[in-house]
Amino acid sequence: MRLGVLDVGSNTVHLLVVDAHRGAHPTPMSSEKSVLRLAEQLTGGGTLSKHGADSLVKAVADGKASATQFGCEDLMAFATSAVREAGNSAAVLDRVRKETGIDLQVLSGEDEARLTFLAVRRWHGWSAGRLLNLDIGGGSLEIAVGRDESPDLACSIPLGAGRVTRTRFKHDPPSRHELRDTVDWLDEQIAPVAKRVLRLGEPDLVAATSKTFRTLARLTGAAPSGQGPRVRRVLTHAGLRQLIAFISRMSAADLGELEGVSAGRSAQLVAGALVAEATMRALSLTELEICPWALREGVILRRLDHTDGAAPPGDTGRTAHFGARWNQ
Repeated sequence: MRLGVLDVGSNTVHLLVVDAHRGAHPTPMSSEKSVLRLAEQLTGGGTLSKHGADSLVKAVADGKASATQFGCEDLMAFATSAVREAGNSAAVLDRVRKETGIDLQVLSGEDEARLTFLAVRRWHGWSAGRLLNLDIGGGSLEIAVGRDESPDLACSIPLGAGRVTRTRFKHDPPSRHELRDTVDWLDEQIAPVAKRVLRLGEPDLVAATSKTFRTLARLTGAAPSGQGPRVRRVLTHAGLRQLIAFISRMSAADLGELEGVSAGRSAQLVAGALVAEATMRALSLTELEICPWALREGVILRRLDHTDGAAPPGDTGRTAHFGARWNQ
């Protein structure tokens, strides 16, 4: 079965096409990504601008066309924090549905954390024991921990790399004052969730997902993506602190010249690094293992778990555009 997943994030729209069969790992066939920057299209009143809505409709339509071209039997489309937090999200989603025929589902922050956790659990397996996963997106930070495929705790904090950059930094590179104040502020924001996580006991494995963590790991010496997903990649707290001292003095343009840093995300790199460091410090973590699977794979796996179309007891699954059921 050929399956398409359209992920509308705060920064990008990503279409992943996989060859997916129940009980087997989904095999990537194609991946298309375009820069959308929806979070930057929110007005002062918190609504998505007309330009932002127009861009969203076009991106979804293009994603649908590509999925059709690749012969996808199902297309599941979802959006995260930027659409979730827009004051006019209902009207925008209705427009997307009418103009593209796609029922764009909006995931809650907890949904994101749970689905990402599922993907990480499947990647590392049961031998990983108690698993703690961190994910930094454009708009939010997700944390999930547990021993099962469903985490004991899943939470979302509005500390995404893009959001922190927009709300905390006025200078490029950030001033020392901005950096110091942001570190103190991050500590305050993360502390309540960190206490809840620490009460659950020490994890056997700490994993991290998202482009932010992959980039930070690469800049501290992890293997490049070209060596394949099976190569073990780690991000250490000591290495991250040294990296922050280096990149916090560089402009976004200069950061974009570093190997492994995309030009579209370079402006968010310092903020993402600060969020990662504050989280590791709050949870007393010395090392993270980078997991190549994340939210998109979690959505696919949940869909495959119910590929027969039968809803299990208590199922709150939704029906995707081509009739695919999937759970949040």
